[in-house]
Amino acid sequence: MRTTITLNEVDVPAFELTGADDGPSLSLIGGVHGCEYSSIAAVIKVMRELDPQQLRGSITAVPVVSMESFTERSPFVVPADGKNLNRAFPGDANGTYTDRLAHDIQTKLIVPADAFIDLHGGDLVEALEPFALYANPASRDLALAMGLPYVIDYSASDALQGMTVAGHGVIAEAGGTGQLEPAATDLLANGVLNALRHLGMLPGQPDRPRSTILTRFEWLYSTPAGFWVADRKTGEQVRQGDLLGDVRDLYGDTLQPIEAPADGVILFLTTSAAVKANGLLLGLGCES
Repeated sequence: MRTTITLNEVDVPAFELTGADDGPSLSLIGGVHGCEYSSIAAVIKVMRELDPQQLRGSITAVPVVSMESFTERSPFVVPADGKNLNRAFPGDANGTYTDRLAHDIQTKLIVPADAFIDLHGGDLVEALEPFALYANPASRDLALAMGLPYVIDYSASDALQGMTVAGHGVIAEAGGTGQLEPAATDLLANGVLNALRHLGMLPGQPDRPRSTILTRFEWLYSTPAGFWVADRKTGEQVRQGDLLGDVRDLYGDTLQPIEAPADGVILFLTTSAAVKANGLLLGLGCES
């Protein structure tokens, strides 16, 4: 059950589990971003607790696919070349470090699997309201089976190009701010187990879908560099025109008020007060 898999010439810990009966194959990964600890813990929790006698089919699981990001505590990007791994898929065998890593994940884990789940969470300076997202309409029910508060339907958009789920599968997110949160770990682990029931890989009926479906993100950025003071929290519903916070200078004067461009719910929020010019501040999930 415990093994390793080679990703861009690095051997990383992995689990392989084959059930007592034939069924679908699932790839389950974490650590695309190396500081999203609750999602990494959820992969480990699921694989340590599964009973192969109850399983139909097979699972390959890798808790951390970007080992350099994990060991160097690097949020968002891979230190070797400064690229965001979750914008590099399907990768390039002849590209830079991140391109080659994405290529190996794509060819060894994503493409061969009948179903694919990529666990994430808020990164080192991000708070997050749990959600899942998908691009392929065939993955809609799998995303809903994760049982998170929100599901973002990107099936009519190309906004997920470069991400693990641009082809098939789902991303599911919970936890954040560099914390290992047991509640977030349990939320993701339980979502995976329900997804396995949905796929017919575990016995029992899956829980009924309960997520609110959203159709797009509005990502809000600072224009100047400055001191970001948020007035809202993740999970809050806001209306178009609501003040969400402001970017100030170090005298305390407002450089840029941040207003909601549409009605929606705050799904992630930058928790660092220090922001660069054109720095990402928050993500607003919207229904239309």
